[in-house]
Amino acid sequence: MKLKLDENMDRRLVPMLQASGLDVDTVHAEALSGVDDQTLYETCIASQRVLVTLDLDFSNPLRFPPDVTVGIIVIRPLRPVLSAIRAALVSVLPQLQAQALRGRLWIVEPGRLRVYDPSRSDDV
Repeated sequence: MKLKLDENMDRRLVPMLQASGLDVDTVHAEALSGVDDQTLYETCIASQRVLVTLDLDFSNPLRFPPDVTVGIIVIRPLRPVLSAIRAALVSVLPQLQAQALRGRLWIVEPGRLRVYDPSRSDDV
């Protein structure tokens, strides 16, 4: 699976994710720091990478429809510190490797994973 870490994600997470067998790129590495959300969204679609972000704007499926993406993951830790973000990512690593993410929005909270799948009519 190919991920793109938003600029609000600490680059120190890259080795941990790569050690799990994930192909990880960052907004920083592609010199995309400071681009607007729409440009980042379109870049992830074009490069076929799952966006991993703390930016709650991406949790709005009307503004950023996940169905045209390979997936969006919004991390919502209690506190936006590295240890809490790392723990949230570690908690979903098994699901990343076992479940399809394409076209879905994952909201990762402490102890909880919410999945929005626009292809399912019962999702709200």
